[in-house]
Amino acid sequence: MTGFAAALRERRPLIGTWLVTDNPIGAESLAGLGFDFLLVDGQHGLVDERSWLTMLTHIAARGAGAGLVRVPGNDAATIGRALDLGAEAVVVPMVDSAAEAERAVRACRYVPVGERSYGPMRPVPRAAGTPAEANARVGCVVMVETAEALADIEAICAVEGLDGVLVGPFDLSLALGGAGFGDPAIADRLDDALATVAAAAAAAGIAGGVHCPDADTAAKRLAAGFTFATVSCDLMLLEEAGAAALRGARA
Repeated sequence: MTGFAAALRERRPLIGTWLVTDNPIGAESLAGLGFDFLLVDGQHGLVDERSWLTMLTHIAARGAGAGLVRVPGNDAATIGRALDLGAEAVVVPMVDSAAEAERAVRACRYVPVGERSYGPMRPVPRAAGTPAEANARVGCVVMVETAEALADIEAICAVEGLDGVLVGPFDLSLALGGAGFGDPAIADRLDDALATVAAAAAAAGIAGGVHCPDADTAAKRLAAGFTFATVSCDLMLLEEAGAAALRGARA
């Protein structure tokens, strides 16, 4: 089996970025740079469900990195919709327990192993074939963002059919008592929490991922045991490149 889901399950190192702006041409450009995946943010980004198809189509047009969608919540209808539109995997936010992770997995898989309703609208290439083949090609990742999820992390990672966990360090920092991401008062606690998640994922044989604000942090986290990372987002990358160009011109 080839494709993003297979790479995730084999715990290959994967690097992606978030797409938070409704900019299909920008998504297409980023898709040509060599990212392993691009994650369309349907929760906090400016991309609504009507634009998921356009974004995913432009990503697929480059034939390189995979197109993923972070859905707004752990809702079977929305998860199925993202997959029908061509997402190679979904990322489900704010999953607090193994039971909630099981619900997400079932929403990603067709009967009899899940409860996804059959009706893919993009038959080539990701949804082609039998429902069983489609099940094998679809990835399911849940986010670890709360104290409850951290406390249940071993059980979450052991959920059958779950392909990976992704730490949201901003919300997790708040859950650990920090004033926000980067708060030095909880830096050690956050590092310990990240180590716990990476170890639990490794023990369960699934992918362990983390969002990182920059490349240096991503390299550090991957070296520390995570198998995939998201680095920054399209809007921040645009602002950073623009600011650098402006500084250089003025100098």
